[in-house]
Parts: sequence; C-alpha cells; structure tokens
Amino acid sequence: MCGIVGYVGPRKAAPVLLEGLAKLEYRGYDSAGISVRDGRNDPVTVKVKGRLSGLVQKTNGGEDVPGCCGIGHTRWATHGEPSETNAHPHVSPDNMVVGVHNGIVENYQELRGKLERKGYTFYSQTDTEILIDLVDYYYRKYKVGPIDALAKTMVRVRGSYALAVMFKDYPDVVFAMRKDSPMIVGRGKNESFLASDVPAILKYTRDVYYVDNLEMVRLSGSGITFFNLDGDVVDKELSHIDWDAEAAEKGGFEHFMMKEIYEEPKALQDTLNSVLGENGIDFGKIGLDDETIRGISDITVTACGSAYHTGVVAQYVTESLTRIPVRVELASEFRYRDPILRPGTLVIIISQSGETADSLAALREAKARGAKTLAIVNVLGSSIAREADYVYYTLAGPEIAVATTKAYSAQLMALYTLAVKFAFVRGTISEERYAQLLEELAKLPEKTGRILEKKEKIQRLASEKCAEKDIFYIGRGIDYAVSLEGSLKFKEISYIHSEAYAAGELKHGTISLIEEGTPVIGVITQEKTAEKTVSNMVECQSRGAYVIAVTREGLESLVPTADYVLTLPAADELFMASVTVVPLQLIAYYVSVSKGLDVDKPRNLAKSVTVE
Repeated sequence: MCGIVGYVGPRKAAPVLLEGLAKLEYRGYDSAGISVRDGRNDPVTVKVKGRLSGLVQKTNGGEDVPGCCGIGHTRWATHGEPSETNAHPHVSPDNMVVGVHNGIVENYQELRGKLERKGYTFYSQTDTEILIDLVDYYYRKYKVGPIDALAKTMVRVRGSYALAVMFKDYPDVVFAMRKDSPMIVGRGKNESFLASDVPAILKYTRDVYYVDNLEMVRLSGSGITFFNLDGDVVDKELSHIDWDAEAAEKGGFEHFMMKEIYEEPKALQDTLNSVLGENGIDFGKIGLDDETIRGISDITVTACGSAYHTGVVAQYVTESLTRIPVRVELASEFRYRDPILRPGTLVIIISQSGETADSLAALREAKARGAKTLAIVNVLGSSIAREADYVYYTLAGPEIAVATTKAYSAQLMALYTLAVKFAFVRGTISEERYAQLLEELAKLPEKTGRILEKKEKIQRLASEKCAEKDIFYIGRGIDYAVSLEGSLKFKEISYIHSEAYAAGELKHGTISLIEEGTPVIGVITQEKTAEKTVSNMVECQSRGAYVIAVTREGLESLVPTADYVLTLPAADELFMASVTVVPLQLIAYYVSVSKGLDVDKPRNLAKSVTVE
C-alpha cells in the first residue's frame, strides 16, 4: 500500500520519480505527489488527487520541475480523505523538512497535541504531516543533524512507517528511516535511489540494499550510509536483483494479469527446479535437514488472502501424505487467538511480498512462543524472509497485477514439495510413491500451460454467462480449497458478488440464494467426492442455476447434466489445484475485461497490505 520513490544524482529528478511511481501503481493509491530540490532553493512540490497521469500532465512529465534531488509518493488514504491537500509530500513550517510516508502513526493524536502545545498548526488531516513536523521539532529544538532528529522521532512514534525526507539545510541529500514498512535503496554510478519495491528502480540499477527495521539511511550522489537507532554507522551487504527490467513490463500483453497467467508454467518449473537435487527434493539451501523434518510434531500455516488459500490446499495435501496435523490460520487472527504452539510446531508463513503486516506480526508471535518458522516468500531480502528461521523463495519473478496469479501457483509448488519431502523423510510414503509424485510435479508446468489453449472458449463462457449479479463456486476437499481462490479472483477484479462454499454446506442456508440464471461453478477433480458434488450441482440446477462443471479428464462422464463442461488435463489429484486455478483466473479476467474495468489495479485494493 502506498509507494515511495527517491532520487539523488546527476539526472533531472522529477522524470525519474514519476517513472518510479508508475512502476508502483500496482500497490494501490488514490493521490500522488513529488517534491524536488534545486540547490538551496525551496523545494517544488506538486500534488494531485487521483491517478498518476494527472501528476504527469501537471508537471509536463517532470520537465517543468527543476532539480536533481527529490522524493515522490502514491498515497492510499488512511488518516484524511483522498485530496490534493492530504496527498504527500508534506512540508513543515518554512519548508525546513519535506517528506513522504508509508504506514500508520498509531499515536498521532498524542503527537499532534504535543506539537500544538509547541505552536505548530496543521493544514491537512493526515498523520504524515504530524510525523514530518515531529522531525522538524527535534531538528530545530536540539539543533542536531538529520540522523539524530530521525532517531528521536523513531523513539516517539508508534506504528509502522517508511519515511523519506529532505532538509532545507541539506539540499542534495535524501534521508530515510523504516519500521515494519518495506524500503529498499539502489546504488548507481554517482547516484542513489530509494523505493518501496524493486520494480520502481529496475530500469536504473539492480544493485540494492535492504533497509532493516529501525534503521536510517543517508543518500547522496556520492554514496549511501546506514545508521542504527544509536546513530552508529552500519555496514550493509549489497544484493543483486536477478530480474531484468523487462520482467516488470507487459511484454505485448494488454494487462499484466494476463501476462502473469501465461508465466505460471515457468513459475511452477523454476520453483520446483530450485529445490531439486540429484536424489530428488533437496532443502539444503533452505536449511531444513532430515533431522529437523522428523522432529516436527504439527504444522500451522498462516497467511492472508490468496496465500491463505494456498495454505488450505496444503492442509489437504500435507495431512494426506505426511499424517502430520496441519492447521491453517488467517494471519490477521493468529496472534489474537492465543495460539497453542509446541516446541515441535513448524509455523509456515506465506506472503508474496514478504512484507504483509499481519503475516509479519504472526511470524513474530510464533517466534516469541518458541516455534520454528518457515517463510515462503517471493521477494529476496523482505522483512519476513529476514526474520524467519528458514526461507523458501518462490521464483515467480516480479508480479505487478494486484490480483495474484503466478505467485499463487509458485506458492502451491513450494507447499507441494514440502509435503512430498516431509512424507518421504518421515517414511509415510514409499520410495516408489516418492518417485511417482516427483514425476507428477515435473508434469504440472506443461499441463498448466495446456489450459491456455482453451482461453477463447473460456472467454466466451465468461462474457456470456458469468457477468451476473452473483456467482457461486462449490467443491469438496481440494476442490473447495481452489474454489476459494477462484471466487476471490472473481470478486476482486469484476466487482461482482462471489462466494465459495463447501458443496455439502449448500443445504445449510446457501441454496436459498440461487435464482434463475445464477452461475454456479462446480469444481470436480477429486474422484471420491465427485458424485456428491454433482448431486449438489443438480440441486442448484433444479432451482434455475446455470451450472458450469470444471472437471478433469476421466471424470467427464459424471457431469452429463451440466450446462457447460470445461475439461482439464488430469494430474495427480493431490496437485489438481495447480491445473484448476488457471481457468478460474481466466474467467475472472475475461469478465473484468468485458466490463471495461481496470484489471491490474482494481478499486480499493493494494498489492501489498503493509498496515494492519
């Protein structure tokens, strides 16, 4: 949520800032602004309500804003409605400090009262203005340098934040600090970059530093220096991003979401290959040895949104193969439930960005209670990756569309390999079954890719039959788990009410919602539950529903009465979620396109939820 970009160097700053902000649009925002310094002149600050295109137009693509040192921001409103006044950057009296901020200041009312007593007045409704004025207050009162002023501010502020500021007395320097909200720093030749996420600076550099929690940083054209809370200089390790700039571009596709659906087979293959060794699955790079695996008594999976849905799939797969009890928890509820965690508990935290606030909080709660923690994340060096005991990186590459597709698939592959390896190490599957499962995993990319050959058929179905006021997804077991994800994809980008139900629960109230023409998608890939789900579909059909069966080769004969049948390549039933989710993603995509909606940036949603 929100996006920060900063630049110091020989280039004109404003075009760099605008280009970086454009790469962060996927994070979600309702207003945007930049502030640029030209030597010791006061900064030029330009802000707009609405889309970034308005800011580009207002600044002539940045050409009308002079200066080589600046910061920019896309805002997701928390304190204060979306407006030009509430948009960032914000300035303190006399333009002494100008800054941008991601996150939430939880004690802003207390801080506002303190500043009012010191004579400060406020022009906006935001907590950010309070934060900038607090930096200003400490800078003026104690006559200390910027780093000391930021450190004093950090001690007083409760909440999560990434803050970037410029000081009047330091015209060619950007300062920043972070607590819980993500921030990276890029190094170029005689130039420095600051951003919330990698895509913002990929065009200019792939050499980055990750700003750690409670750290501050000074960026100039001549170098980058990090400081801890005591103001001491901190040595940092430089990381190299393997993604190239083209990986974050549309590559000829109309939308990022469709491009990323096409990249799902590669995400599956790359993630699988990352843990394959000469003798099968090898978690040596992760640090999970066989002794540790044998010592696990139970598993808790915690995540949010689509990542949570991969956990639901994993619960079925892992318990079936390993006989280890698995519990799946919403990360937003995890630490408020007083969870029971044992010394042998493994807590798996799943997050595409590695910065999801609730998931990060769940990780910290699990560690505080003595549990082992394993992070499944897609972003190198993210907060969750740095704090977990073990890290399994999914290799989906940059995912730009808000509605996740390839990251979901990569997470599934990671969870499959964990289940298969755990089962083999613990002796709950034979060597023959282990080899068979590895072979099935290796076939998933190709089978997933074959779904894309049916996209025109799926497009006609979506545009003709699915754009109703309601749509329901039903299934049992793994089919129910993947229905949850299909329903979420549909509602988040089509703005149509959609729900997923365990098929056996229909008669417990839900079937009363079925009307003439209501689309019901029945997912039927598990042979042992197929007939029961078909019976539930027939019940819906008898009440006027338009019934769509999503099934696999070998089960088509069980769904002769469906109004529409979509047959998928058959895989091992434990892994069918990977094949099934692709047509469900395509249905959501095509309905959104047919309605003329912004597929990649749905309203009110952000790619990474970094505040609670």
